[in-house]
Amino acid sequence: MAAPIAALLVAGLTATACAPESSDNSGGKDEKSGTLRVWLFQEVTNTPKEKVVDSVVTAFEKAHDGVEVDVQYIPVETRAEKIKAAFNDPKSAPDLIEYGNTDTAGYVKDGGLADVTEEFTDWSESKDTDPTAKQSVTVDGKIYGAPYFVGVRALYYRTDVFEDLGLDVPKTQDELISTAKEIRQAKPDLYGLAVGGAYTYGAMPFIWANGGEIAEGKGGSYAATIDSPQARKGIKAYTSLFGDDNCPADKCAGMGGNDTVTAFASGKAAMAIGGDFSHAAIEAGKAKGKYAVVPLPGVESGDIAPAFAGGNNLGVLNSTSHRTLAVDLMEQLASKKTQGALFDAMGFLPTFTDVRQDVAKREPFVEPFVKTLGAGAKFVPASPAWSQIDASLVLPTMFQEIVSGRKDVAAASEDAAKKMNAAFSSAG
Repeated sequence: MAAPIAALLVAGLTATACAPESSDNSGGKDEKSGTLRVWLFQEVTNTPKEKVVDSVVTAFEKAHDGVEVDVQYIPVETRAEKIKAAFNDPKSAPDLIEYGNTDTAGYVKDGGLADVTEEFTDWSESKDTDPTAKQSVTVDGKIYGAPYFVGVRALYYRTDVFEDLGLDVPKTQDELISTAKEIRQAKPDLYGLAVGGAYTYGAMPFIWANGGEIAEGKGGSYAATIDSPQARKGIKAYTSLFGDDNCPADKCAGMGGNDTVTAFASGKAAMAIGGDFSHAAIEAGKAKGKYAVVPLPGVESGDIAPAFAGGNNLGVLNSTSHRTLAVDLMEQLASKKTQGALFDAMGFLPTFTDVRQDVAKREPFVEPFVKTLGAGAKFVPASPAWSQIDASLVLPTMFQEIVSGRKDVAAASEDAAKKMNAAFSSAG
């Protein structure tokens, strides 16, 4: 998801999952007329999205005699229950859905998404899809949808604070940490860098920048590597930012990503790790006109820390009796033209590299996020177990145990790895 939450753990790694529990429920039908049902996510401000979608639907209906498109906007918060219910009840299921890219492997295991490898490969625009975005629709080498938009995070910083203290923008991870603490010492009313113990996607770049991984493919499944020496080095770097010398643990341990962005937007933090999708919220806050954005620095000067590639995809359901039409509409909704329009309307970052470069030229605030993606973003384990790991707060618990002093990095990461491996094993 763009604002929350989901493309490689290891460069070139092919995502794997168990075989789907169910298969094509369409009865072999591929009707060329009738009603095509679509479920898209309801945004906080949905009208601009509706206008873009309506224009695509109008053109689609005009080009297909006897076809009507029924678009429903569903709440993001209840998507899991609603979509899984649709997988189990083909008669009431839509033909096409929008879904969070971290949900791909789970939905494939459930047998809900159709394999559209052939159609996606034949689609002329697909050759310009960002490799990370393409990986987010790929499981076991097969493609189960089209990337819709991508979200990535970078470093927001207060230009006025940096100028007042005579600080340079940090170029390495060590400089980032020392700069955050220098700001806190000079201005005790500010967090140097707002961090959160429940901010998984803000912490991951520290792990990845130090050569660590969350998990790696093993024997057709995954094995946790969150307790490797490299991962522990990144965990130590991130958790060193919790304390009275930057972001007090009693206030910051429970904070999530939205909380850290709010702290920055409201003038309570000099730096924050926020997304391209955070721009509007920050523009509406006290930091407006007093901030800039750069890619989050890596370990070495000039390096960019790998960011989590969040975002949403579009997928055709296995149960559709309008497969050809559904794939066609999927491609129209995910097309270069539509993604450009969605960026203009909503600020959603396109998944096509050429379209993204174009919007970066038109909107300067996009440039650091485009650079971050170009440097190589990463994804969560492409396993149906990830949703369980995420929902049970395995990584936030690990961070919070460390910053509270209950466990050291070694013990907390070892426990987290055990929980992750149990989830991977149960997922098959």
